[in-house]
Amino acid sequence: MSQLSQRPADPVVGESHHHESAFGHVTGAALYTDDLVGRLTGVLHAFPVRSEHAHARLDSLDTAPALAVPGVVRVITAADIPGVNDQGVKHDEPMLPVDEIMYFGQPLAWVLGEDLEAAKAGAQAVTAEVTPLPSLVTVPEAIAAGSFHGIQPTIDKGDVDGAFADAAHVFAGEFEFAGQEHFYLETQASLAHVDENGQVFIQCSTQHPTETQDIVSHVLGIPANEVTVQCLRMGGGFGGKEMQPHGYAALAALGAKLTGRPVRLRLNRTLDITMTGKRHGFHSTWRIGFDDDGRILALEATLTADGGWSLDLSEPVLTRAMCHIDNAYWVPNIRVHGRIAKCHKTSQTAFRGFGGPQGMLVMEDILGRVAPQLGIDAAELRRRNFYQAGQDTPYYQPVRHPDRMEACWDQVLAAGDVATRRAEIEAFNATRDDVKRGLAITPVKFGISFNLTAFNQGGALVLVYKDGSVLVTHGGTEMGQGLHMKMLQVAATSLGVPLSTVRLAPTRTDKVPNTSATAASSGSDLNGGAVKDACEQILGRLRHVAAGLLGAPAHEVEISRGIVSALSSAKTITWEELVNTAYFQRIQLSASGFYRTEGLHWNLSEMRGEPFKYFAYGAAVSEVEVSRFDGSYTLRRVDIVHDVGDSLSPLIDLGQIEGGFVQGAGWLTLEDLRWDDSDKPSRGRLATQATSTYKIPSFSEMPEVFNVALLEKAHEEGAVYGSKAVGEPPLMLAFSVREALREAVGAFGAPGTVVELASPATPEAVFWALEAVRSREPVPS
Repeated sequence: MSQLSQRPADPVVGESHHHESAFGHVTGAALYTDDLVGRLTGVLHAFPVRSEHAHARLDSLDTAPALAVPGVVRVITAADIPGVNDQGVKHDEPMLPVDEIMYFGQPLAWVLGEDLEAAKAGAQAVTAEVTPLPSLVTVPEAIAAGSFHGIQPTIDKGDVDGAFADAAHVFAGEFEFAGQEHFYLETQASLAHVDENGQVFIQCSTQHPTETQDIVSHVLGIPANEVTVQCLRMGGGFGGKEMQPHGYAALAALGAKLTGRPVRLRLNRTLDITMTGKRHGFHSTWRIGFDDDGRILALEATLTADGGWSLDLSEPVLTRAMCHIDNAYWVPNIRVHGRIAKCHKTSQTAFRGFGGPQGMLVMEDILGRVAPQLGIDAAELRRRNFYQAGQDTPYYQPVRHPDRMEACWDQVLAAGDVATRRAEIEAFNATRDDVKRGLAITPVKFGISFNLTAFNQGGALVLVYKDGSVLVTHGGTEMGQGLHMKMLQVAATSLGVPLSTVRLAPTRTDKVPNTSATAASSGSDLNGGAVKDACEQILGRLRHVAAGLLGAPAHEVEISRGIVSALSSAKTITWEELVNTAYFQRIQLSASGFYRTEGLHWNLSEMRGEPFKYFAYGAAVSEVEVSRFDGSYTLRRVDIVHDVGDSLSPLIDLGQIEGGFVQGAGWLTLEDLRWDDSDKPSRGRLATQATSTYKIPSFSEMPEVFNVALLEKAHEEGAVYGSKAVGEPPLMLAFSVREALREAVGAFGAPGTVVELASPATPEAVFWALEAVRSREPVPS
């Protein structure tokens, strides 16, 4: 067992603890970026001047009327930017447009006012002269126009053409599905001020403080050491605060520089939902071949991501989608083409799963569609194609521990009493014409690590004070997922002290530099490894001090729950005594920790390598009931078994699994993004821009019975204390809900009826699928 994964005899990791800010969350004491405004005086408020065209030439912008509005202090345009006018990482995303408008609602300028109402009035007074240009709003429009940007990678493994020639059954199809709005509770927010030394300090709701620092630095034309970014906490992120906050932080910082006053920029819900990027919708075409036993022989697919107007993170999202099209299934011969549609919409961005869910959805939809045509139960078809030991992925990475997939599957079948319930559902459906029930089980195999190897690094700073108390700062950000609690538990375990001894400081770029985004489910792996490294540096020094106090060799010294002992000594001392003695011996009581994930390599040009440290597995069973009359449905029961390795914090992990599943179910069954694709002046406008038109899951959509279990005996060698990531993989467990809906809809038709189901499978979509099934002839057996 590696030193990184080995746990001591009495660890704090593995204990169930509530979120470190839980009481603050429920009492309102926990502060967020916008709550900090009251700590500053003379704050200016920012509000955007927005485009009313999806695509147009910007001929002129008249800001003079705004400056005549009482309370307006400044109007910021592209001409005011002293550095690089770009807020993205691909240098294709102007922070403010110079001559071309690229989406409906794009900020053309920002007005700074003494209060928000003045800024709004000023924004209304600005006039823009524009010349409308042709626009592309949907992915099919972009495909027809050949409008693509970024890379167009290909995965090509095996003899695809030969396998199709040998296949007993070949099917083909097309599938387009929607993206998803992040709908974090806290909208985008930044608060910037400049101190007396010219240091720019930004409080920002960001998942990636270092990249926020980088973007602010090059927009202002100053070095990074003149910019400090702090993230106190976020009210949700889900990937929507990985790239999207940078431009808003830069605007606030620019405003503070230009006026010498603090600047607050917080988007209201309508601005946030219409100006920020979403989960990428995808269009796919596919062809799949099976042998007589229902085993996959070949797959050929083209995935087209809806990138929006700029690249943002569309390239890595696309490649991860392509790398996850196999899900948990071995495809020996495979060819997948990828491309990114350039449309005149918001620039789509990271979202929990980062392309993985989109790739996996294509495969799950294929299997759900073709199972009746093969005459094989969908659950059996899935299991029959699971990875086995010795097999590798389409990008040639060996699949470690595929037995864990089967273990999750078997455990959830048994715990969920699936065989009995299937018989009950069959009997129920036989007696009811008005409602039908369906049950489905789906697997998840999800790769953990950033595809770009360089991002797989983390840093931490651990300070031990003279009284024995410990302060930890790490490069990860807290967005409600419980990362800080896990880091507290890692630090307490590594040092051998009680959890109450350790405190966590906010994430800041001047404490831990050059960190990666808290994304890709890697927060605990990267930052936990760095925290443990820093603690072990300090512990290595303290052991020598303890050896002198105990009269025993340093290698025998053990520290557990704040008590210091050694095997060959009857004496014990406290942690506080040890630290105090070390201070007077002039022993360094602080350390900067670092961690990088070993064993990764990736060749993007060939789409080949081992980009993932490990795979997380899971399985879910969902049962639904569907009404014949209107397609409405209820989620009756969900059973989940998920692999989190040896959990660092089981209560946190259970919350992540439940939350991820519900968010996935929202994407697949409720959340329907609609842009105006008419020829009216409103073309390109997001029509679903409030909770009145965009439905996210609520308590009424929660399953009546919701059982979640962690896979046992799942220690992950080479990961911090044997744990596994948990942030993203559970979202894909919600495929079981969509497939259960397919089963229920199919029950309204004759046996063997193929069900084509839209995504999201809203009640309306289910109704039309039901109508199609009732009028369709069954597939001959």
